[in-house]
Amino acid sequence: MPYIPFSPVQLQLVLASGNAGKLREFEQLLEPLGLQVHPQSDFAVSEVEESGLTFVENALLKAREASRMSGLPALADDSGLEVDALDGAPGIHSARYAGEPKSDARNNARLLEALAEVPEGARTARYWCVLVHLRHPEDPVPRIVQCSWEGEVLSHPRGEGGFGYDPLFWLPDQGMSAAELPVSEKNRLSHRGRALQTLVEQFRRLGGAQ
Repeated sequence: MPYIPFSPVQLQLVLASGNAGKLREFEQLLEPLGLQVHPQSDFAVSEVEESGLTFVENALLKAREASRMSGLPALADDSGLEVDALDGAPGIHSARYAGEPKSDARNNARLLEALAEVPEGARTARYWCVLVHLRHPEDPVPRIVQCSWEGEVLSHPRGEGGFGYDPLFWLPDQGMSAAELPVSEKNRLSHRGRALQTLVEQFRRLGGAQ
């Protein structure tokens, strides 16, 4: 199928997230495509209760609320870290693993505590990202993309970049943590970056974001 460019009408999206790190990543990834992305704060969209049992359910909840409040197509993601030695935890609870208020530092500390008896080399883990795009709040056929990013959990943080569990997420093929990767390289390799690129290809095949 030939490439179909976006039209100006199709460039409007509301991003259903209040996470500053995610907002930066999405802006960096979407800017070259000419998409006009509005943060949900522009429309006074408050955080919804993430009551779903899966990443997909939670992303749908967030996208529906953002689209309803803004009147625009919405893009939401739900993501987290799955650690094999912890039976998949923190999983959907990654952002609040250490409780409220949300804190990357406290989440990382709790993860290290939970893995204190697990040696490096046995700490396999993966990031998951689920992206949901809704054309409108009642969209019966949301576009859903999910991608994972394989790695391991370190025993000590490394790097100053990224956010979330990035300082503890070791990438054997790169020989560094996710927090040590250059931004452009992280956007190319990460669960979120690859999920977004897949979604963009769907936009192109179907003629836009609406």
